[in-house]
Amino acid sequence: MIEKHIVLEEIDPVVFYGVNNSHLQMIKSLFPKLRIVARDNVIRVLGDEEEMAKIEEDIETMRLHVLKFNSITDEDILDIIKGKKTKAEATKDVLVYNISGRPIKSRSENQQKLIDAFEKTDMTFAVGPAGTGKTYLSIALAVKALKEKTAKKIILSRPAVEAGEKLGFLPGDMKDKIDPYLQPLYDALEDMIPTAKLQEMMEKHIIQIAPLAFMRGRTLSDAVVILDEAQNTTSQQIRMFLTRMGSSTRMIITGDITQIDLPRDQRSGLKEALKILEHVDGISIVNLTQKDIVRHKLVTRIVNAYDKFDKAKEKERAENNIKRAQRREHFNDEEEFAIFEKIDNDIN
Repeated sequence: MIEKHIVLEEIDPVVFYGVNNSHLQMIKSLFPKLRIVARDNVIRVLGDEEEMAKIEEDIETMRLHVLKFNSITDEDILDIIKGKKTKAEATKDVLVYNISGRPIKSRSENQQKLIDAFEKTDMTFAVGPAGTGKTYLSIALAVKALKEKTAKKIILSRPAVEAGEKLGFLPGDMKDKIDPYLQPLYDALEDMIPTAKLQEMMEKHIIQIAPLAFMRGRTLSDAVVILDEAQNTTSQQIRMFLTRMGSSTRMIITGDITQIDLPRDQRSGLKEALKILEHVDGISIVNLTQKDIVRHKLVTRIVNAYDKFDKAKEKERAENNIKRAQRREHFNDEEEFAIFEKIDNDIN
């Protein structure tokens, strides 16, 4: 008779043991020759050496299953003990599973291009309209890398740019003012990592979320680094961010160039970077479109309607510029023309 203590590291023991310890009771019934007692994240096993080796191996496989899929069922436990693949393991092309056990994978051709680009190049730009899954898929890729230990940490950042509201009017200290801008990043992480585990990872700085301004001076190594809402960076900001890249690091930069919230006199750093870095080796640019939108069907219609409106306004602006140039030919100087335009505008 020997005794062993098996520690359930990196997972929530409540998920492993099941509701009312149902999974644990099942494991006990499948190993009747062993005495099994669980307390917190430690399972104490007493019994025959040969049986002990078997249960130790099976519990580790179950632990890894929970770590990867955030869940385990009675059917999964039976499959593992029989040495078979679980249904989840047999499913292909899944990045990670959310906390409810739902598979997260590409849902369109361009989303798959983003996944492929991340695997092949160290820096990927994902550009497209709202609802195309840029941020969510990027965070899923980062969580996958963390779970597979190809990255030691995840660093997520966003520019704290006001979209019509003012930071100063928000209550609280600086963290309270900044956190609302970072909430979409928290939302995606909370969907993929159990709350207690996420909190622990953030306390240990394995997962870091910070405004773009906090990136200055850092060298980001052994990480997956995501810059979200990059259309709201200035030229200097995105240049600063891109040059933070350290060894064994991969970066994803996401943005929607139709939703720039910068002041009119500032150029979007993302638009500039896409032109400058278009042909640089080791950098991928993935363009997502309305066809990739995975939110409510109305989001696609809204994006299409605004695109149509923007094109009409652009056409109207171009026609007005032509008319203005034609009218200008009939005046002797700019001052005379400016007076005419002011009167014309007042009348209209």
